[in-house]
Amino acid sequence: MERTATIGFVSLGCPKALVDSERILTQLRAEGYVTSASYAEADLVVVNTCGFIDAAVEESLDAIAEAMQENGRVIVTGCLGAKPESILQRCPNVLAITGPQAYEEVMMHVHEYLPAPHDPFLDLLPPQGVKLTPRHYAYLKISEGCSHRCSFCIIPTLRGDLVSRPAGEVLGEAERLVESGVRELLVVSQDTSAYGVDLKYRTDFWRGRPVRSRITELASSLAALPVWVRLHYVYPYPHVDELIPLMADGAILPYLDMPLQHASLPLLRAMRRPAATEKTLDRISAWRRQCPELTLRSTFIVGFPGESEEDFERLLLFLREARLDRVGAFAYSPVDGAAANDLDGAISQAVKQERLARFMAEQADISRSKLQKRVGQKVVVLVDEVNDRHVVARGPWDAPEIDGNILLSNEWDLQPGDFVEVRITGASEHDLTAEPV
Repeated sequence: MERTATIGFVSLGCPKALVDSERILTQLRAEGYVTSASYAEADLVVVNTCGFIDAAVEESLDAIAEAMQENGRVIVTGCLGAKPESILQRCPNVLAITGPQAYEEVMMHVHEYLPAPHDPFLDLLPPQGVKLTPRHYAYLKISEGCSHRCSFCIIPTLRGDLVSRPAGEVLGEAERLVESGVRELLVVSQDTSAYGVDLKYRTDFWRGRPVRSRITELASSLAALPVWVRLHYVYPYPHVDELIPLMADGAILPYLDMPLQHASLPLLRAMRRPAATEKTLDRISAWRRQCPELTLRSTFIVGFPGESEEDFERLLLFLREARLDRVGAFAYSPVDGAAANDLDGAISQAVKQERLARFMAEQADISRSKLQKRVGQKVVVLVDEVNDRHVVARGPWDAPEIDGNILLSNEWDLQPGDFVEVRITGASEHDLTAEPV
């Protein structure tokens, strides 16, 4: 049977957007569409965009323009779609524009411009749906949107307030992913700690048992699956303390991705972020006493409007005191529609970049020191890639694509998705080397 309905797909943005892309691709596959790796072979192209910061907006607009030039039939979705005027100004002839999480609208437009009959004998959909990650790990999105109003962020405008998925639905998806061969689940949302607040933590059911739609209970239930469970975007609410015993007991990975943004109280207030830096340090110390293997990851903004040299030095002091394991940072960039645009005290680009360089140099020293202490340790790692030179793996302390790697020489019969025990033999600023035990 000749197939004629072929879709090209471009996915940009964060892991939450990647999950959106997977949902659309799963529906396309379920309805009999096939995907193409080239513009030339596609009958239509869908571009899932990001619109969070200026650089992401420009990347998205460039991707749309490229798809229009190479193919000419383009449907745009995602965060930038919430601002259609910016897209139409650059590419006025796109077929359609939708906002984020608009799965039904995207499919409606696909049906309008490229109808395709479904043949159940040819178009077989795997139970876990279509994934854009490697087969052995997957992102598990537990909620949409965010109910906070941070002054630098427009996510609530783009994606709306917090909407949590019932626990039974999340756990059912997790179970299907594990059955398909997934070895690591990366739990993501805009605000993982707030999971279930909008549902008033109501009880759902999984495997015939009641489960509250709350992050502690959800994590505990995920621990019943034979898979690594890694938590991202966990803001330090009081009930996060309840997750640490699960990590200390090995039920879920001892890893917290906790975006803190800054350490100066005046800056945190201007950002509309919780201003309790000293309490955060105390809690980090308590968590580490309870779970010595805990890995803490965070992200920070430098050059926020009004950031004085004293504010920045306070941030560097926090880094030295907290000694976080993995840290990312970016220079503040104005976002169209963000409240921070109205703040006084804009920082020059030169100062932003100078502070960013100092910040990353400070963290590089911390990272190098902490990784050096791992030399000689034995640890179970997950293989991500096997190439001609190396086996690329990750330990419990590293998330894919954003943290470091563990490199092994390619002398063993290993495949992506394998777990193997190794001994750490060397360390650099961000990566480790090891050999199988």
